[in-house]
Amino acid sequence: MSSNPNDSLEAVNPPIAQTIPATLEKHGRSRVDPYYWLSERDNPDVQAYLEEENAYAREVMAHRDKFEDALFEEIKGRIKQTDRSVPYKLDDYYYYTRYEEGKEYPLYCRKRETLDAREEVMLEVNTLAEGHEYFAVGGMAVSFDRNLLAFAFDAQGRRIYTVRFKNLETGELLDDVLEHVTGNVAWANDNATLFYGKQDPNTLRAYQVFRHRLGSDPSSDILVFEEEDETFTTAVFKTKSKQYLMIASYQTVSTEYRYLSADDPDGEFTVFLPRERFHEYDVDHAGDAFYIRTNWEAKNFRLMKTTLRQTDRSSWREVLPHRDDVLLESFELFRDFLVTEERRQGLVRFRVMPAKGDGEHDVDFGEPAYAAALGDNHDFNASILRYEYTSMTTPDSVYDYDMKTREKVLLKQEEVLGGFAISHYATERTWATAPDGKRIPISLAYRKPLRNPEGNPLLLYGYGSYGISMDADFRSPRLSLLDRGFTFAIAHVRGGEELGRDWYESGKLFHKKNTFTDFIACAEHLVQQGYAAREHVYAMGGSAGGLLMGAVINLRPDLFHGVVAQVPFVDIMTTMLDASIPLTTGEYDEWGDPNRKEDYEYMLSYSPYDNVTAQAYPHLLVTTGLHDSQVQYWEPAKWVAKLRRVKTDGNRLLLKTNMDAGHGGASGRFRRYKELAFIYTFLLDLAGRADSASAS
Repeated sequence: MSSNPNDSLEAVNPPIAQTIPATLEKHGRSRVDPYYWLSERDNPDVQAYLEEENAYAREVMAHRDKFEDALFEEIKGRIKQTDRSVPYKLDDYYYYTRYEEGKEYPLYCRKRETLDAREEVMLEVNTLAEGHEYFAVGGMAVSFDRNLLAFAFDAQGRRIYTVRFKNLETGELLDDVLEHVTGNVAWANDNATLFYGKQDPNTLRAYQVFRHRLGSDPSSDILVFEEEDETFTTAVFKTKSKQYLMIASYQTVSTEYRYLSADDPDGEFTVFLPRERFHEYDVDHAGDAFYIRTNWEAKNFRLMKTTLRQTDRSSWREVLPHRDDVLLESFELFRDFLVTEERRQGLVRFRVMPAKGDGEHDVDFGEPAYAAALGDNHDFNASILRYEYTSMTTPDSVYDYDMKTREKVLLKQEEVLGGFAISHYATERTWATAPDGKRIPISLAYRKPLRNPEGNPLLLYGYGSYGISMDADFRSPRLSLLDRGFTFAIAHVRGGEELGRDWYESGKLFHKKNTFTDFIACAEHLVQQGYAAREHVYAMGGSAGGLLMGAVINLRPDLFHGVVAQVPFVDIMTTMLDASIPLTTGEYDEWGDPNRKEDYEYMLSYSPYDNVTAQAYPHLLVTTGLHDSQVQYWEPAKWVAKLRRVKTDGNRLLLKTNMDAGHGGASGRFRRYKELAFIYTFLLDLAGRADSASAS
């Protein structure tokens, strides 16, 4: 085996090297992309190359094998192996998930009426996963009479699911099997009809909804809806009231809903409001009204309602107005209360509004940076709000909040083993200034006694795309960095939605470069403020966050000592020009349509793969999965191959491909931390901290 894949890229694949022109011609590509052949997933030469990269990565890090193994055990040792989620009430059952000692996968369970009742194991995933390197359960739905379970599973990691049915009274699996589906399922109220989604076999775009009658041949299932616009994706679900089935068609800037009485599964779905470009809306039902979260004349969204028989926009009535400084993210309907999940100054707030009288108020969280989300709230008549809360120093917590008395009860906080104490750590929020004057929020955490006023090794994490907000949450594996003197920070850059819809829109399309310059400004700010040692700034991001990593090291390679790019979307031009690749056409409104000259030129100006240049780059670890359906493995593979040829430094450049998984990496409760232990070992080794034991 060669000690450097840079020397063996073509040496190990002479037939491929000799047939590159034919390969490029077959795919309609020019010779400007000499590594395009790496996209041939089933080509044994491609797989051999990926395996050699894996072997090289192991060889480079072999001197830290024992530390990596110990680090994995350290991370695993913080996890309470026998554990159970907080049960939630749905109709006459309490549902929960539990884990057993040493097992990778959960058991999905329930109890009837009371928590003292006999446990019913609905699904034992460890048994289902036997014989599979990868296994993940997707959508699950219990029938209206609570006797049948429909569940979806993926045994490859490509998010192509199989749906099976289980009789919860007898424990037997039914003969019905739905294959090559999306995993998105919803029952009608007749306990015999299931609606489910199918994807395009090539692009994996969910574009069809079918109706299956139990006991019938799946080949005779009825197609009830097909989304013909290739920029839209579909999903089917049931309203909280269980009275309506909904089909959502959605893309980056538009949505459209169809609805059908769940008591009439053979009926026709009715369009709620026809789609309009730049109009996004969500619908739920309660009592005699539909409630609509909409950005119609409301960039940050407002809440409307309408009667069941008149869903045209002229019949909508405003419930909550638009606010320039508050983003309405979601809402929860109760008989006596309306609860909204809002975002103000980058932080989530819960606003509780009684249906009658005064008493409107916010739920108080009491920390400077945190993450919060509405939890399992299935009972329309309840006055208790279930929510989840965490911060960078507070483990995941589940609360019940009495909306009448304003008292909250902590039901469970993630138990972190190994001597963890919240008091040992500090979390802060600071603000960087971008080149255009915008203030960028940063959330950070560190171990108090290890705080160095001259700066600590810093790991800065970022994403900044699709309007997805990166909230300041807790991850117990991260303690392995904090306990060795690292500061961990999240850069809430533009492209996310932390500061409202404008924050998102100013980080997409022709404003995408703001995401990159924001991230650079955050790194520089943390150095200037003494949170980071200049010679030990590290960065990490995944998927679109991997694109961020690729862009910033092209722009400012001198700023970072090491970078981790997880499943990185770095070959944006090739991907967005190929409509046969999953997720491409539906994302023109996020990145641009490269078939238009102006879009093409702007995207090309920052595309990480296309802007690799002859310069020194930081130490770089790149991860991917062979079966990734969101960012195809060949993007990082091509990027690394090009970097090997072009870069001028002698720094580490490692590509690690999981040959059995997809976008989310390895499955299993503990196995996935094997990959994280390798990443942390890479960072700690570069920072000179791989010889130090955990401070705890």
